Amino acid sequence: MKVCSIGLRGMEGYRVQVEVKELPGMPSVVIVGLPDTSVKEAKERVIAALHAFGCDIMNQKLVIHLSPPERKKQSPMFDLAMAIGILQVKGKLEQPIPSHIAFLGSLSLDGTIQPVDGMLPAILAAKKLGFQQVYAPYDPTFPFQYLQHIDCVFVQTLDQVVQCLQGQQVLFSMNHLPSAVDPPQKTHRDFEHIIGHEDAKYALEVAAAGEHNVLMIGPPGCGKSLLAETFPTILPRLSHEAQLEVLSLYQLAGETKNDSSPPFRHPHHSASSVALIGGGTQPKPGEVSLAHRGVLFLDEMAELTKKTLDMLRQPLETGRVTISRVSSTVTYPAHFILIGAMNPCPCGYFGSKKRYCICSPKQIHAYRQRISGPIYDRIDILLSLQAVDLTQKHQQLERSETIRRRVEAARFKQYERYGEEITNGRVPIGVLLAKSPLTKRQQQLLQHWAATNDWSNRVQTKIIRLARTIADLAEAEDITDEALWKAMAFRRIKEGRQERNMGC
Repeated sequence: MKVCSIGLRGMEGYRVQVEVKELPGMPSVVIVGLPDTSVKEAKERVIAALHAFGCDIMNQKLVIHLSPPERKKQSPMFDLAMAIGILQVKGKLEQPIPSHIAFLGSLSLDGTIQPVDGMLPAILAAKKLGFQQVYAPYDPTFPFQYLQHIDCVFVQTLDQVVQCLQGQQVLFSMNHLPSAVDPPQKTHRDFEHIIGHEDAKYALEVAAAGEHNVLMIGPPGCGKSLLAETFPTILPRLSHEAQLEVLSLYQLAGETKNDSSPPFRHPHHSASSVALIGGGTQPKPGEVSLAHRGVLFLDEMAELTKKTLDMLRQPLETGRVTISRVSSTVTYPAHFILIGAMNPCPCGYFGSKKRYCICSPKQIHAYRQRISGPIYDRIDILLSLQAVDLTQKHQQLERSETIRRRVEAARFKQYERYGEEITNGRVPIGVLLAKSPLTKRQQQLLQHWAATNDWSNRVQTKIIRLARTIADLAEAEDITDEALWKAMAFRRIKEGRQERNMGC
């Protein structure tokens, strides 16, 4: 007998055919097809669940083959398919099982079907693989409002599965579930609560509109963390497809996320490379993948090890991370906005107007060298912050909602320009230049400043992307000279000749 299920290799799903055959010999149950420990232990779970159902299999030899045999099976998700195949072999289920039905779920000893990590990406993969119906356990964390196009039958026990296959009424179906309402986004942060830092707020608005990376450098207590933690309030909410991607990654990592707001990840600076990038014996998503479609905030960025920081090169450049292990090689999406924060020197007060810096130029140089040149090149905006004088009069403060509306309008212009949901910070540079070419004078201006400041080709590309986003926020059709000047100013904040001689 053959029953279908879904296997996962990272976010990629593939068809698993569960073959069950009864053979003469000593009573036993053998599972083959490169099962890991969790799949091998399915034998005891399935035997106990079938015994609770009223089917005793301890007097025959059964061989269960998980095909394709060359791929390692690493999840208890195949328990239900194994049990259905055995019931067919034993004659307890006479109805033929069509090949377009997939079975997902882990079995308890009493026959209850339980969800496991990775259930949501497996259901989404089933649709892509051509399955017309999926039997799976009910999980209240599923975004049912986005799964209406998938014929998913939710079952709680093995007995319910058999009843459904025999033609009895479906107890829980996707069509019978009420459409869930996305809860309103709740946050106690708002840009109107942040006094001063007008230039930094505008820079973060540009970063949100075009998905540009930002590095903030300033003394302790100047507001770096506050700005970074408030930044998600001006980001647009996730689209349906993006939310499904994010929830799938969170399920694979064993974490929960219940709304459509962009994820915000804030790992400690002592985090290991495995925690940041992902990995383990069975590779799991790391912080860069959990920040997919959202924000990765690295506070005290210079305190992370140089090896760990350099691992950010691939996800920052390609929007994905590849993890290679002996058991498998998986690729996870890692399309995020990097917000970094660091002190200007070891003591933190280099350039401060309030306190004296006690660090030598050599110490400052060594401290800033912890972030390598390639990482600096992959950052679009360099911000220099100072503590705000609260006694002075400041401008009228804007609410995050007002800024977010401008960001959404700029994003919409980009989506229309490129014909897909992609921003200036991610679109291929050839497409960007074809849609928004620089004038000859602008090209000469950029080349002049690039030669003066020793900017690499990657940095020049970043400046063009920034200029296009600034022009979008200003509702300009082409890249203006003003937008190009502002973009170059964002890159030159921490690269003046004087500060470079001091160790930058």
